[in-house]
Amino acid sequence: MDAVELSIFASRLEAVCDEMGAVLRNAAFSPNIRDRLDFSCAVFDAKGELCAQAAHIPVHLGSMAYAMAQIVAKVEWQEVDMVVLNDPFMGGTHLPDVTLIAPLFDTGQLTAFLVNRAHHADIGASSPGSMPVSHSLDQEGRVIPPGKLVRGGAIDGDFLASIIRDNRNPGESEGDFAAQISANRSGLKRLSQLIGEWGRDPFLDGLEALNAYAERLAREALRQIPPGEYGFKELMDDDGQGNSDIPIQVKLVVEPDRILVDFSGTADQVPGNINAPLSVAAAAVFYVFRCLMPPQTPACAGSFRSIELYVPPGCLLNARRPAAVAAGNVETSTRVVDAVLGALARVLPDEIPAASHGSMNNLAMGSVGGELRWDYYETVGGGMGAGKRGGGLHGVQTHMTNTLNTPIEVIEARFPVRVVAYRLRRGSGGGGIRPGGDGLVRRFQFLAPTQVTLLTERRQHRPWGCAGGEPGKAGINSHNGNILPAKVTLQVEMGDEIAVETPGGGGWGKPSNQQA
Repeated sequence: MDAVELSIFASRLEAVCDEMGAVLRNAAFSPNIRDRLDFSCAVFDAKGELCAQAAHIPVHLGSMAYAMAQIVAKVEWQEVDMVVLNDPFMGGTHLPDVTLIAPLFDTGQLTAFLVNRAHHADIGASSPGSMPVSHSLDQEGRVIPPGKLVRGGAIDGDFLASIIRDNRNPGESEGDFAAQISANRSGLKRLSQLIGEWGRDPFLDGLEALNAYAERLAREALRQIPPGEYGFKELMDDDGQGNSDIPIQVKLVVEPDRILVDFSGTADQVPGNINAPLSVAAAAVFYVFRCLMPPQTPACAGSFRSIELYVPPGCLLNARRPAAVAAGNVETSTRVVDAVLGALARVLPDEIPAASHGSMNNLAMGSVGGELRWDYYETVGGGMGAGKRGGGLHGVQTHMTNTLNTPIEVIEARFPVRVVAYRLRRGSGGGGIRPGGDGLVRRFQFLAPTQVTLLTERRQHRPWGCAGGEPGKAGINSHNGNILPAKVTLQVEMGDEIAVETPGGGGWGKPSNQQA
């Protein structure tokens, strides 16, 4: 396969994932998938190695890439079946992220997998939005070990009913599952066409060539990091259960042909829900190094073969069942990125930006009794860290998430909530030659009694600046003007207001008027 053929092959694989994403978005019922685009789609080979992915959610795709092999080994795969799972300790991330896997057979042989992962705002937790301030996995909703949602091409209605029976809006949940099934069917059709045109053996040869090409590009990019050992420590604000200043310690051991990412010294798993399964930690690490690679590097298994992880079992980033993990996927993952970037900034100060807002600023809410049963979940953007080549962007999602905001019109049309402020948080970005981006202010007024949960970070420890730049401002959560903890559940009454003021990004470089 020459260079042109390889490029066409890679593009067609990526197009399969893009089409799956379009089908999922257009068929979904919930704003979480349809408007915020909180989903990801990918193609894997028969061994569970990543072949292609769309540019969706980094924490989804990196975690799937790390964990698919173990899932493949646990299931007896049959044609036209589909397997569903969300178990964080069996290849998932946290319970709201539900994965649907479809095997593709060609001439009776298992050849590939089509996979999508989507965030369900309700997965049966007692807390609306299924993102509780929890202290065990069982409090976070329905745990789904790998099981067949589709058998012989037909949906297992009893199994689906058992998944959604405790949801506040089971009709909406059922619609989202149907959308995920449709997305995989679209992917099966398109990938079957591709294999039919190329032939099974040439297709498999193409995957091998694609991985080899990605590995060459990745190794060349990573060789630009000078050999040595580089460390950094981040502190999580708290775990929501009274424990604060929880360390994430990383050491990068850089050698000419490999990089060891060692998290020895990271805190043991904690009582609260900021624990992360190993797949989430791997996703954050893979994401950082993927950013250092050329843009044409294929998003496949070969691009990660030079990176090794050591994460002590039972620590915050390799938690054991039944640890609570709801915030590990959204909050801890972002702080792992900050830790790895911080280590790289010691040796690549011109290439690495300052810390971004460091939180997905999670807001979950829903009904408290009454006939109207509803729930809603969203993440709120913040300030991007600045780098040598440019200042940080204002009011954006960064690093491990790639979701949109939900339009105000959608929120107000569907839920008893009024958005009374949505603007940039001016002056929250850190100063520097290149200033950090500003965070956001999003303020809600409630038109009915509502239970609200906030899972946030960077409320105590500000996003650091780089190369002499100043840190961004810490975030602030408040209820009727009174400051709230970073992680909290509360009931609000009609007329009450909740405000989320997100952190700004760190600045880059010390301004000349501050030079000694």
